[in-house]
Amino acid sequence: MGVAQAMEALTERAGLMKESLQKSQTITDNMVGILGSFDHRLSALETAMRPTQIRTHSIRRAHENIDKALKQAEVILDQFDLSKKAEAKILRGPHEDLESYLEAIDQLRGTIKFFSNNKIFKSTATGVIGHAHNLLSKALSKLEDEFRQILQNYSKPMEPDRLFECLPSNLRPSTDGEGGGGKTHDPHQKSLENAIFTVPTVIPPRVLPLLHDLAQQMVQAGHQQQLFKTYRDTRAAVLEQSLKKLGVERLSKDDVQRMQWEVLEAKIGNWIHYMRISVKLLFAAEKKICDQILDGVESLRDQCFGEVTANSVAILLSFGEAIAKSKRSPEKLFVLLDMYEIMRELKPEIELVFGSQPCTEMKDSALNLTKRLAQTAQETFADFEEAVEKDATKTAVMDGTVHPLTSYVINYVKFLFDYQSTLTLLFQEFDSKDPDSELGAVTTRIMHALQNNLDGKSKQYKDAALTQLFLMNNVHYIVRSVRRSEAKDLLGDDWVQIHRRIVQQHANQYKRVSWAKILQCLTVQSSGSGPVENSNISRASVKDRFKTFNSQFEELHQRQCQWTVPDSELRESLRLAVAEVLLPAFRSFLKRFGPMIESGKNPQKYIRFTPEDLERMLNEFFEGKTWSEPKR
Repeated sequence: MGVAQAMEALTERAGLMKESLQKSQTITDNMVGILGSFDHRLSALETAMRPTQIRTHSIRRAHENIDKALKQAEVILDQFDLSKKAEAKILRGPHEDLESYLEAIDQLRGTIKFFSNNKIFKSTATGVIGHAHNLLSKALSKLEDEFRQILQNYSKPMEPDRLFECLPSNLRPSTDGEGGGGKTHDPHQKSLENAIFTVPTVIPPRVLPLLHDLAQQMVQAGHQQQLFKTYRDTRAAVLEQSLKKLGVERLSKDDVQRMQWEVLEAKIGNWIHYMRISVKLLFAAEKKICDQILDGVESLRDQCFGEVTANSVAILLSFGEAIAKSKRSPEKLFVLLDMYEIMRELKPEIELVFGSQPCTEMKDSALNLTKRLAQTAQETFADFEEAVEKDATKTAVMDGTVHPLTSYVINYVKFLFDYQSTLTLLFQEFDSKDPDSELGAVTTRIMHALQNNLDGKSKQYKDAALTQLFLMNNVHYIVRSVRRSEAKDLLGDDWVQIHRRIVQQHANQYKRVSWAKILQCLTVQSSGSGPVENSNISRASVKDRFKTFNSQFEELHQRQCQWTVPDSELRESLRLAVAEVLLPAFRSFLKRFGPMIESGKNPQKYIRFTPEDLERMLNEFFEGKTWSEPKR
């Protein structure tokens, strides 16, 4: 029963939907008919409107073309207007308002580009383009003149005092009138590693951006060569004038050879100072402004700097080369080491400042000079060692004192130790296996050579006692000097002890040779082994012994008062050693045989000295009295 009702309801709904769809179809058919009639009407209207549309489209296109032409004309007029303004600025020149002048040049370039790139106007605007080109050429010419004028106006030689103010205080020349600021080697001088060098201002900083802009304009115009020549000629001349004011002069090898040593030594001291100032201050300052003015044009910048500094570098290095190639002599070793030191010190700055390809030759020349100085110093060192061994000066020191060769060599060695770190570097230049011990080995050889030479010189004395005194004095001087210097650390305690014993051996030899004969006068021996009694010696024999003693002692006194033992401690020690042997022997002889003489006639004729007299006279020995002085 329920199913039948549901089926009836569905049937009723289906009928209603069918009826509704039929009505919709009717409406649709009616709408299609209406729209069809509209389509026929629109088609007719479109046909009627086509001529009007064509005329309207043509008018619209004409208006668009007119607008486009007006806009192009406006752009062209703007270009003419801007060119006219640019021309006015250029005719006024760059001096009044350089910034506006540079803008005008850019505008001219823009105008030329505008007409040259526009095919429509290129052929008709030939005159305009030509005029702009002529105007641009004149503008750039004035720009070059302005660059030259500004660069020259602000490029002035540096005064020496300005440069000295840029140095660390311990390198500035003294204010007592010593010119040049030459530096002597000071091993205790504070290290320069952290010293402050203030690069001087050679062109005011406010001018550098202006010069940079001018240079850029010249480069854009293809005027690199004009820029290069102007910059090089101006700055090179100023740099050379700065060096000349400082005192730098070009000296050839022949000039160096003709100079007296004192003059040359002073010039070398100055050269060392000039090298430091040039590399650390002048060349560094030149590099700085060149980098700023020619920033962005690397090839031109590096070439400019190279040619600006080339002649100045050549003048400085030529003096160093002349010294390195000049005739070698021992006294030149220390100035060669000074020169080598400064070149080693400046090596990092030289490699930095002259690191670009155009500066390669200058950098290599500086590094080659360093090596040449090292080589010459090493050869001079070897010459000195040989010269000590073969020194043939015949001038003997008559009083047996320290020979000038000894003091010269010792002072030389002391100076060598002031250069100990430099010599270590020098030995490294020539691949020494142990540069730290090399100086010790060289010093040992020099000392050995000196002693060999002194042995030869000692043989010039006819008096064997003076020979021993001479060797004693000289070896003692060597030992004392070594003990008070850094040489002791390298030569070692064993060396010192051995040579102290050698000094004592020469002193003992002196006593034996000089006093053995006179002591025999005070010694009386029997045919046996011991002294004999007074009764066995005749008065005549005793008198003869006193007379012989007196004459021999007076002779020794007269001669050896002229001899010299310069070291006071050694002199007193030697006198004491003689007194300790002589005085006891004399007292003993006087006590034993004096009464025998005193009981006879004229005892003072034979007993002329008391022990006190002898002691006083011994204290006059080795004082270096001259022959003309009266005997005391």
